[in-house]
Amino acid sequence: MAGNLYDALLGEAGQEERPLLRDETVGVMSYRGFADQCARLAGALLDAGLQPGDRVAVQAEKSVAALALYLATVKAGGIYLPLNIAYTPAEIEYFLNDAQPAIFVCDPAKLATLEPVASAAGARALTLDAAGGGTLADAAAAARPRVETSMRGGGDIAAILYTSGTTGRSKGAMLSHDNLLSNARSLVENWRFTDRDVLIHALPIFHTHGLFVATNVVLASRASMIFQAKFDPNRIMEAMPQATCLMGVPTFYTRLLQHPGLDRESTAHMRLFVSGSAPLLAETHREWQERTGHAILERYGMTETNMNTSNPYDGRRIAGTVGFPLPGVEVRIADPETGAVLGGQEIGMIEVRGPNVFQGYWRMPEKTAAEFRKDGFFITGDLGKIDADGYVHIVGRGKDLIITGGYNVYPKEVEMEIDAMPGVNESAVFGVRHPDFGEGIIAAVVLKPGADLTEQGVIKALDSRLAAYKRPKKVAFVAELPRNTMGKVQKNMLRDQFARTFEPAEAAK
Repeated sequence: MAGNLYDALLGEAGQEERPLLRDETVGVMSYRGFADQCARLAGALLDAGLQPGDRVAVQAEKSVAALALYLATVKAGGIYLPLNIAYTPAEIEYFLNDAQPAIFVCDPAKLATLEPVASAAGARALTLDAAGGGTLADAAAAARPRVETSMRGGGDIAAILYTSGTTGRSKGAMLSHDNLLSNARSLVENWRFTDRDVLIHALPIFHTHGLFVATNVVLASRASMIFQAKFDPNRIMEAMPQATCLMGVPTFYTRLLQHPGLDRESTAHMRLFVSGSAPLLAETHREWQERTGHAILERYGMTETNMNTSNPYDGRRIAGTVGFPLPGVEVRIADPETGAVLGGQEIGMIEVRGPNVFQGYWRMPEKTAAEFRKDGFFITGDLGKIDADGYVHIVGRGKDLIITGGYNVYPKEVEMEIDAMPGVNESAVFGVRHPDFGEGIIAAVVLKPGADLTEQGVIKALDSRLAAYKRPKKVAFVAELPRNTMGKVQKNMLRDQFARTFEPAEAAK
């Protein structure tokens, strides 16, 4: 069995005094300082009763301490479970009941609301705020640092990330130590990361992109990062002269293109701009290259697999494609119904196999079995093709997933909430092109006779039920939903009807 992810990323490096990160709250922190914080947090988790394989669920603001908590959890033998900070108490209740964590960490301001939820799920609640303070930090300060690393590693689960499902209920994707480490090493090689690199880290750390791609690549290459609490175009621009790389979602780039200071001179010190988590518009790619002289490197991944493909570091980065399979990753196109492998240029289901592919869905063996072919290929749910030069193109999705601002939203979850409102007969939720967020969410709603719901009324009713990024940006009331002869709602017709809703003139309002 391979070793623990912590040892691979921080074992030897954790003895070094060279800088790992710069943060406005803690200043400059060395690899040794970060490893010491991880050791103390690991000790606090063990003091709180953590046993090997226990889950540690975390809904906390981005901070150096929150990042250290991820590594501390795997060091102590636990399974890290990050949760979006926008999730409502109703959503948190589902995750805690499903994952049954031993420990739940939240913001102190939310403790009064969430502690009863955690207690009912059998979890001990601790707190961690945006400055790295709270009851967990207090416990870490008093704890005996955990020097030894847990024997868990290799195929053991290191993290569970929840990904939405078409049923409206999220599934917990189980990622092993080997899954995460193999992908980090592959990306270091593919993107030419070295210990001289400085990454601008402005992504959230509750999903794959910011937590695993950005963080693990920095640690695996012994690089450093400028750690920013959130995306702020001005702060990104200020950091570029001291940095070499930026990882972001398409929204980062559309908003930076609006910054008057963005030009070839301001980006001269940078060597790499990476985009992912949502499709990058071809015009964004072209405009960025014209303004800066840099071609954005687009890649393709998902919660269950981390990264699968990448445009080349050396060679043509083609707008509208996601490049080639990463080393060790196999990608094929198959018939969605039969699984038969299709020829070149044919559109079908993208399927992947490799050391990066997850171990299955938490406590859902039947769902896990249904998502894998007998030869071990994972069925991604994305439709695509491979062109004559070997570049992978994503042309659509076999499911109705919406990707808005880099976050995944499945319509069914939103529809369930809208359909439950008094006066609503039925609804259909879908995404259309948005110049800033990639896709904007629209809800087409059919009202019952006499109902007087308004667009703002629907949106406001969702405030306490759904995270902000899941809520529709527009609600359109329609007489009926378009259906085919089998009675299935034809969302493609709705997408066509409302395709121009968020065109720039409208989106700016």
